Amino acid sequence: MSVGIQIEADVSDVAGAVPRRLFGSFVEHMGRAVYTGIFEPGHSTSDDRGFRGDVLGLVRELGPSVVRYPGGNFVSAHRWEDGVGPVDRRPVRLDPAWHSVESHRFGLHEFAAWAEAADVEVMYAVNLGTRGIQEAADVLEYCNHPGGTELSERRRANGADRPFGFQLWCLGNEMDGPWQIGHKTADEYGRLAAETARVMRMIDPGVELVVAGSSNQEMPTFGHWERTVLEHTAALVDHISLHAYYQEHDGDVASYLASAAALDGYVRTAAGIIDDVLVKAGLDKKIGISVDEWNVWDQRHWNDVEQHELIAGGWREHPPIIEDDYTVTDAVVVGSLLASLVRNVDRVTMANQAQLVNVIAPIRTEPGGGAWRQTTFHPFSLVSMLAKGNSLRLAVTGDTVHTGLHGRVDVVDAAATFDENGHCALFLTNRATESATEVRIRVRGARLTPYGTWTIAGHDRHLKNCVNTEPVRPVPLPGVTAEHDPEGTTITATLPPLSWTALRLASAVVRDA
Repeated sequence: MSVGIQIEADVSDVAGAVPRRLFGSFVEHMGRAVYTGIFEPGHSTSDDRGFRGDVLGLVRELGPSVVRYPGGNFVSAHRWEDGVGPVDRRPVRLDPAWHSVESHRFGLHEFAAWAEAADVEVMYAVNLGTRGIQEAADVLEYCNHPGGTELSERRRANGADRPFGFQLWCLGNEMDGPWQIGHKTADEYGRLAAETARVMRMIDPGVELVVAGSSNQEMPTFGHWERTVLEHTAALVDHISLHAYYQEHDGDVASYLASAAALDGYVRTAAGIIDDVLVKAGLDKKIGISVDEWNVWDQRHWNDVEQHELIAGGWREHPPIIEDDYTVTDAVVVGSLLASLVRNVDRVTMANQAQLVNVIAPIRTEPGGGAWRQTTFHPFSLVSMLAKGNSLRLAVTGDTVHTGLHGRVDVVDAAATFDENGHCALFLTNRATESATEVRIRVRGARLTPYGTWTIAGHDRHLKNCVNTEPVRPVPLPGVTAEHDPEGTTITATLPPLSWTALRLASAVVRDA
């Protein structure tokens, strides 16, 4: 078999450090993400707080670093005060975003405690849909001020003597979308976000603020939205969000497998707008890109069926919503999207896969029953574990495939990292659906030895996991070889068709990296 792809890397040629926040997740009061997801009092594995122990175990295995909460669309009509204080006194309200009844049995204090148990950082979103500056200031004071004020003392009376100390704050959610409660124009939202950011920094100068960018790259306002919002807020915020969801259209698997090319372009276009605004404003600072909602999601079923079924079912507590069953193909695409995030660490400062449990999630549960790993669990878990140190710049040459949506793309999508301990990780997606692809990876500056391989593939690209069986799991990739010379190492591997592979290599650095 001839070499299909050649990849060149040098351990001294880095795109940037890989931030741990790149491997974030998302818990919204939507469907069964919270209730019967992370929280189910009375479940056989739950503790005295109602936190499902089986889910906590899987979350720790998955390895998210930060979790965004409480939304999402839910936040744009949410009153944060409803979720604090004695549970039996909390109001039951309608949630118009997801046509559901919200009991508030799980709220701010419960999530802070759950995040501590899961060992994740909290990214808290404020309501800039139906509310605004004062409410954002109030919830920040409640969460982060030590004591001595009405709001901070209310927190202490509610059981949290020490402040939560949340550092990351989202200024609303998807405010460019006409589906969003309180939807605004770019000027309306930009001014509101700026005034909210000012008062939040007065209360806690140490907060990091994420202003809402586009809900997807296909929004007619994409580009104009970012530019206008940043003209209002660039001096006041640290990050701007992008949201990105991908799906297979009408059996076009080639385009679906190339989704990472679309994410690459989305990030680079937004980065150019950020740079242009900063230059024109005379600001010497960096604004990161927070891809704080991303995933694969078949929205056709949601648009054609599920929204109507949700409304027809009446107002219910935590009805199941978009509980997609993921396939081998979905796992391969998720792996490539993670590789895109790793490649773009010079601009992407954090990212959150949406969502964590049940709602288009890597973890699924049955109420009162078991929990299991979806196929997409595995690439996230492996990249979170292996991608450390610096992301390496790669030169990829060789075979390409044609796609209807993205033109010609490399048949193998690739990303690589190298850390201070001499550990290298390679992440490789074979987009060829019918044939194996041989790759030859030349890494200068390190003498590498393979000591871990993981591949997700299968003769049935539609294969899924379920509660009683998980047939889709990473398996070792045989036949990975390493040849050494005075300048570095050449790794050769044969990737199965339609597959995602992670390689872990140990090294002795052969020159300064």
